[in-house]
Amino acid sequence: MPIKNADQSAVIGLNAIIVAVTDEVPRILIVQRAAHSLATPAQRGEADSYEDSPVTLPFGPFDPSQHRTLELGLHKWVEQQTGLGLGYVEQLYTFADRHRDPREQAGGPRLVSVGYIALVRQVPLSGAGEAEWQNCYDFFPWEDWREGRPKVVDEIIRPKLQLWAKNIDEKNERESTQERLSIAFGTGTASWDFDRVLERYELLYEAGMIGEAIRDAKIRAAISGLSEPQVASEAIETAKFLGTTMALDNRRVLATAIGRVRGKLKYRPVVFDLLPSTFTLLNLQLVVEALGGVRLHKQNFRRLVVNGGLVEPTGQRDIQSRGRPAELFRFRREVLSERPVSGVGLPSLRTIG
Repeated sequence: MPIKNADQSAVIGLNAIIVAVTDEVPRILIVQRAAHSLATPAQRGEADSYEDSPVTLPFGPFDPSQHRTLELGLHKWVEQQTGLGLGYVEQLYTFADRHRDPREQAGGPRLVSVGYIALVRQVPLSGAGEAEWQNCYDFFPWEDWREGRPKVVDEIIRPKLQLWAKNIDEKNERESTQERLSIAFGTGTASWDFDRVLERYELLYEAGMIGEAIRDAKIRAAISGLSEPQVASEAIETAKFLGTTMALDNRRVLATAIGRVRGKLKYRPVVFDLLPSTFTLLNLQLVVEALGGVRLHKQNFRRLVVNGGLVEPTGQRDIQSRGRPAELFRFRREVLSERPVSGVGLPSLRTIG
């Protein structure tokens, strides 16, 4: 429903970032069809001159006449589009940048979206949104370091970003961008910080290296009545290696959420929302590694979660595991009241160059 002031109107949207980990793969729930007032032409199956992607996070408009609270509205849209009934959700952020929806540039209202995170166990899907569970690293291939530093970082991202930053004319802006690049991508003496998912995405967008940047440049030109910008074939090929494009700014929303989840791993026991009530320590470690995008030292991890009182043995064993049955553990909920910081942590990695 529009909110109006003297010279502008806005609509409130509700976005759900729903995360599961299955078979060591961190999965994001996406939808590709919608018919509500905020749906894009691509999602409606209409001709789309902007070549936008139909892939979005589950979302829909907040209707104050139908939704008693924002969260109830979110639950309704998620269930309608995916068939999934959500439990606890946590508010992530409110996204309200100007022109994040191209229809605003054409005279439409500002889209203000309230994002919510839900950590769940993967279930079959239904609903009207052609919903799917998709690998998180399909959207951010540079974020998965479990098998070592991704080739795309050294072969494409860092050299192209460094060249882009070097060619910035204004000295202060150039130096500021080079510093951001060093911090976000671990160049020079900086370490790779796994929490900085959003900073890395935004640098790639600003450099025009990803699909959303190419699309948005075309949209700005079309709405302004300018000729369509010439995009080099090399830039189009580069974007193909840098993840699946999403509609509007949904990949930026998703980057914000993944960074938040990784950060919370350090100080809150959120990982246990993704596990069954009993689990092996190996299962626990693999889920943490999937979310964090990095391998952990086995013995150090086990000392942290056992000696730190995060888990306790059940006295039972996993008879389905290969070889010697592994001991089963459960989450110790008492840790929530015992201390304010009760996470599993992630390392920072030093990179060279």
